[in-house]
Amino acid sequence: MRYFILTAAALALSGCGVYSASPETMLPSGITFIEQHEAKPGTPAIPYQKYQLDNGLTVLLHPDNSDPLVHVDVTYHVGSAREEPGKSGFAHFFEHMMFQGSKNVGDQQHFKLVTESGGSVNGTTNRDRTNYYETVPANELEKMLWLESDRMGFLLEAVSQRKFEIQRDTVKNERAQNYDNRPYGLVQETLSAALYPPTHPYSWPTIGYVEDLNRVDVNDLKAFFLRWYGPNNATLTIGGDIDVEQTLAWVDKYFGDIPRGPDAVKADTWPVTLDSDRFVTIEDKIQQPMLVMSWPTEYPDAESTVALDMLASVLGQGRNSLLYQELVKPGKVLSASAYQDCAELACTFQLYVLGNQGQDLTEVRDDVFKVLDSLKVRGIKQDDLAQVKGSAEAGAVFGLQSVHGKVSQLASNETFYGKPDRLSQWLTDLGDVTTKDVERAFSQFVWQQPSVTVSVVPTGKPSLEAVPQNFNAVRAKAKDQDTNPALIEARQTPETFDRSVIPGPSGSVTLNVPTLYHSMLGNGIQITGAESNETPTVAMHLILPAGTLMEPKGKNGLASLTADLIAEGTQNQTSEAIAAQLDRLGSSVSISASGRGTTVSVSSLTKNLKETLMIAGDMLFNPRFDQADFDRLKKQALESIQFSHQTPQWQASQARREVLYQDPWHALPSEGTLGTLNSLTLDDVKAFYADNYTPDTTRLIAVGDIDKQTLLSKINGLSRWKGGEANSPAKAELKQYAKPQIWLVDKPGAPQSVVQMVRHAMSYDATGEMFKTQLANFNLAGNFNSRLNLNLREDKGYTYGASGYVLGDQDKGRIVFQAQVRADTTLDTVKEMQNELSVMAEQGITDEELAFLRLAVGQKDALSYETPGDKAGLIANIMRHELPSDYKATQKAIIDDVDKQTLNTLASEWFNPDDYQVIVVGDASKLEPSLATLGLPVKRLVIEN
Repeated sequence: MRYFILTAAALALSGCGVYSASPETMLPSGITFIEQHEAKPGTPAIPYQKYQLDNGLTVLLHPDNSDPLVHVDVTYHVGSAREEPGKSGFAHFFEHMMFQGSKNVGDQQHFKLVTESGGSVNGTTNRDRTNYYETVPANELEKMLWLESDRMGFLLEAVSQRKFEIQRDTVKNERAQNYDNRPYGLVQETLSAALYPPTHPYSWPTIGYVEDLNRVDVNDLKAFFLRWYGPNNATLTIGGDIDVEQTLAWVDKYFGDIPRGPDAVKADTWPVTLDSDRFVTIEDKIQQPMLVMSWPTEYPDAESTVALDMLASVLGQGRNSLLYQELVKPGKVLSASAYQDCAELACTFQLYVLGNQGQDLTEVRDDVFKVLDSLKVRGIKQDDLAQVKGSAEAGAVFGLQSVHGKVSQLASNETFYGKPDRLSQWLTDLGDVTTKDVERAFSQFVWQQPSVTVSVVPTGKPSLEAVPQNFNAVRAKAKDQDTNPALIEARQTPETFDRSVIPGPSGSVTLNVPTLYHSMLGNGIQITGAESNETPTVAMHLILPAGTLMEPKGKNGLASLTADLIAEGTQNQTSEAIAAQLDRLGSSVSISASGRGTTVSVSSLTKNLKETLMIAGDMLFNPRFDQADFDRLKKQALESIQFSHQTPQWQASQARREVLYQDPWHALPSEGTLGTLNSLTLDDVKAFYADNYTPDTTRLIAVGDIDKQTLLSKINGLSRWKGGEANSPAKAELKQYAKPQIWLVDKPGAPQSVVQMVRHAMSYDATGEMFKTQLANFNLAGNFNSRLNLNLREDKGYTYGASGYVLGDQDKGRIVFQAQVRADTTLDTVKEMQNELSVMAEQGITDEELAFLRLAVGQKDALSYETPGDKAGLIANIMRHELPSDYKATQKAIIDDVDKQTLNTLASEWFNPDDYQVIVVGDASKLEPSLATLGLPVKRLVIEN
């Protein structure tokens, strides 16, 4: 299925668990009803009710009782575009501060209160808005409204200089981890600085520049809050299993007293133009050069926007796109894509091409222009639009599956357009786009128009750039005067009730645990499914015993290469014809290999399932296995692993494999190495397919708008599939150590280090030692408020996040604790990790931590079965480990009854730091002397790439 800009949208259909309330609902005196939008059969819509409080807060309600959960979103119409020059990154920095407590919410308690409610919580910032959201069991809605209102009305009472400094360090760590220490991490920042003038707010990155982050102070924070975080600049959106009248009463109680902030005038659109081409070069620690081109276009609701989205799809999205056909498939480049990047003030049309190692980007740029010239001659065909429209319209239906997705769409559309539901208009605009519209947009904005070109080349190889740099971005100067919060009128929220009282649950919730059905075909294929009729869609996963653990020795990467080659066409039709059919149907078929199996995944509208399954069957049973396709995919695989293996996170994962295992199936990467991939032949693929693609032990999972009998009638062709006995997966051969050691992987000049502590552990169980050890780890490293994360992130400011997990499969397991930290804190991080493990092993958890565990883990299942994907995940685990269908109930009973002594005994056995190997990826020349002071052997580990 092609990707399209609004395929995450939802399509409301009749039924689907949605109910509505009349605008005649008794409203609190401070709330005004604005409008109601209902779902109608066959009409694309997300139903909602819109209200406004006297203080200007906009409220959107989307009742949906299909699952016992609610999603709460508070979107403030402020992002990095509202920042002043010289104070970049402040909107995002402020997002972090919003989780640091408020007058009635203690330090680090926001995450904890949501987590112990069985929910999830986060916040995001982009150029134009900041949003905060929680998904919780429906009976915890009042608590979420209390939390959000307390930080909207009472944040500044809890602000301190220490919190400010810790979060400043956290944001710097985030920038280092996601930008400075990531291959190609500075591309978008460099592109924006070259495309927009210095005073344009899109010229600086949302994450901000480090020097700007260092410049701001607590007074800036207070002024920013008072200026932008008033209720009249916010939209509160609530979706899920809600009682409308009760919800409005709570909204009025918790938000109604908060005073208005200063008026926030909607910013004018600010599209830009270029007089001539601009060229910029970045030297980075990479292997494959990258070419990025960007053309300025208009703004989101301009007439050209949908046509440009269509153009991006035709040019650079999917197997039939021109860039794929002309550049990727012939092997000229590794990958290529195009899309339109639209934000509130301006849009751009962007094109990315990843070259092969050593490739001159001048050649790549020339090839791109040849594709653009050919598009000018070829034009846009009606079938191009039919494929895009079919995929996009189906994507709208799939978007209905998640309350989170629907609420996000409502909140975004209200914030930027004042129209919560724009799906019907969007689909109408999509349907109205003609080939001439797309051709006109191409000529007006892209073809032979000035652009910004960024060449990303390996360090020391500037000669690979497309064109020598001719432009140097200039940053706008910061204002000289300091921000004085007194210049903005401070507001005090009156306390008309005792806000220090934390609301409790409003009753209990009833879990909608899916009812499973089972069957088996005559050739041994096991079938498990669940009906889910909230959307007219079906998802199916056929899991074959053809994983990487079944590869012949020395053939690592064969399972994935076989799966990729199956997708390259059949004896009856080309891969391009297949892709076109699937796009018109709005369906997808994908094939991927993992450790113990290869999965054929099918996603379809119910009405198109028969045609989709016929395509999937042709792909699975009649693969072409063409030599030219094999040669191309093998070359791409070799380039791909060198691309993906550049990150410090991958290098740490590979070090862990080499430290823990000695057999090649577990010690080497599943995607293969340069040596193993180079050795593979087309005959290897054919043999692997013949030996492992068999119905024996194959499992089929089906979830969606289809019952058991209908499913069996649709897949009756599978019963005729014959094959041999499945091969057994390779067993792990473990490396054993008498004492801890430090394994150091050199990444010269790295501003951060990846630190892991790893050990072997037990194999998988759902209700035994592994599960209970996971419970023991919950307070150590298994949630945001865990000891390890609070220590390294919130107390020390070493990292953007620290975590740990206990994981097992059929014959082995591992325990891993990890963090990516500022390089100068590497030694202290190892010490702190060792100490946290030691304290937990020796002293165990507290009574308070046990109570927190029971609440947090015990209630989260209310969120576990919402989407077809959630249900499929449950079924996959049941089938993989041959679990009883009600194993979740047994887990819940364990959570409720397990005693502290049991968990502490497991902690003592499994969390002793003396049983762990330490892995560090970073600048060895700087780290090795300090790490040696720990008194442990330090060994260099050389990782391929």
